[in-house]
Amino acid sequence: MDWTRKWQQHKRDIKINRIDLWEPIFMNFMLETNLKGTPKTAQDNYHNFSTYSYSDENNENVKFYKNYAVRAYIEPKIKYRLKKYYRTLYENNSTDIVGFLAELELAGNENTELIVLQTEYTQSENRNTQTTWNEINKDELMDWINKQTER
Repeated sequence: MDWTRKWQQHKRDIKINRIDLWEPIFMNFMLETNLKGTPKTAQDNYHNFSTYSYSDENNENVKFYKNYAVRAYIEPKIKYRLKKYYRTLYENNSTDIVGFLAELELAGNENTELIVLQTEYTQSENRNTQTTWNEINKDELMDWINKQTER
């Protein structure tokens, strides 16, 4: 996760004040407390804490994952997030995942995979944080994990 991006997402949520602000306020408080400032005042701390950060020119943390098989699932739901949370593409974890995979490939990792789930969105549909997990084919995922352990 890119914690600089996440902090900025929460800052925007607080500014536009169109959603329940418990999570953005709490998360930014925790980030600022534990990383000793904001992304502007403690940039290195945010970069060091992030697996990947678009604003980190070096992305040193990517090297820790260079030799691991990485499969990522995303369910961007751009329209849903736009209508429900007023989120842009930048306020979406999908950007972190795609950026992380790109950096891994640049570092020489040839065992990355991105699965984009494209479930339909309806206004009346109740969403929760487990939505992406619910959409994943767990049997197929376990087969993929087993193949990775055979390498």
